[in-house]
Amino acid sequence: MMLINGVETDQITAIDRGLQYGDGLFETIAVVDGEPEFWQQHLQRLQQGGERLALSIPDAVLLQQESEQLIAAADANIHRWVLKITVTRGSGGRGYRYSEAQTPTRILSLSPWPYSEQQQSEAVTQGVMLHICNTRLGENPTLAGIKHLNRLEQVLARNEWSDPAIAEGVVMNPQGEMVEGTMSNLFFVQNGELVTPELRLCGVVGGMRQQIIEQLQQQGVTVAIRPIPLQQLILTEEAFCCNSLIGIWPIHKIGGISFHAPGPITKDCIQRLKRGS
Repeated sequence: MMLINGVETDQITAIDRGLQYGDGLFETIAVVDGEPEFWQQHLQRLQQGGERLALSIPDAVLLQQESEQLIAAADANIHRWVLKITVTRGSGGRGYRYSEAQTPTRILSLSPWPYSEQQQSEAVTQGVMLHICNTRLGENPTLAGIKHLNRLEQVLARNEWSDPAIAEGVVMNPQGEMVEGTMSNLFFVQNGELVTPELRLCGVVGGMRQQIIEQLQQQGVTVAIRPIPLQQLILTEEAFCCNSLIGIWPIHKIGGISFHAPGPITKDCIQRLKRGS
């Protein structure tokens, strides 16, 4: 089911700036037993992205009401859904310049959960394998961190492999430093220290990444944030990827380098996240 500006439809004008230029933002939210997880955090990030793009974000109450409408119409026997909120700058005009008077388009959709219980269980208990992508991320500090609609880099990177045994891909910046996965953020354990890549020039500051960092900080555990060259994989003892849907997936192999998965620090992060949710 999908709502576009509050109307149940999947039709949108061809001159919407989200379609024409990728001019907009999105959030992907896990819905478990009828409740959107980390709702306030997702709305806050949407608002922060809107401020960065000078894009007006719809009222939070309206977004909540329409989300509840979608969830109420879903099959109650299915316990997990994926809620996606997309906000574009709206339609009208030709060319890159936009009018400050434009009305944003809001699109809310509810989709089936992409992973079976068995897939999730195996990923958490056995770890997953990652491909090292050839596609590099461009650097732009204005757009770094936010979930804007320009996802061509991720599309190209994700389509570098078709092997179902590979769950995700590592994407690097032009300097060969690991930045993120195609759909997730990355954490590494090096010399007993938990490290995640710096996202100052490119990459997405994912909601689950923030949850992990904040919860660990509240419990007195520091996460180092710094550039991580690909060559440092040989110094890595553990690794995991994360996003709002998968939670934490331990990584047992990146390219040709293997790790023990799940390692003790990864297990600890999974347990801390469960207690904090």
